[in-house]
Amino acid sequence: MSLDTQAIVKQLNRLLAFELTSIDQYTSHSRQYEDMGLDKLYTRINQEIDDERGHADLLIRRMLFLGGQPDMDTREPHQIAHEVPQMLRNDLELEHNNARTLREVIDFCEEAGDYVTRTMLVGILQDTEEDHAYWLRQQLGLIDRLGLELYLQAQMG
Repeated sequence: MSLDTQAIVKQLNRLLAFELTSIDQYTSHSRQYEDMGLDKLYTRINQEIDDERGHADLLIRRMLFLGGQPDMDTREPHQIAHEVPQMLRNDLELEHNNARTLREVIDFCEEAGDYVTRTMLVGILQDTEEDHAYWLRQQLGLIDRLGLELYLQAQMG
């Protein structure tokens, strides 16, 4: 069976929109954390921005390899917040939506017989679910257990 590379590139562009949105949203949130003096949150979210850039880079390189064109303009709707708990919840929602889309595209690639792309996407999914989303759930749990004031105090320099 011949790979429908055009269809695969279209699916990869769906994922790229999530990665680019994540970079934008995390950048806004991290700068707000920095402005609030929440240095630990700022540092961690900056690390997440780098991870999302790495994911975007993988997707772009794969699309180019397949002869496609990355769509650098499309984004998912941003969910920029200004209060820490909502910022974390919005970032977690973005990660959940990204993970759901990753699973769909992984299934698509498997059905299309593109196991190289599928393997790459499984790695991104593990990073999304086991690192990003897990850490965000952990922070929201800490806010619930400690209370917002103690949590914020722990996030300061």
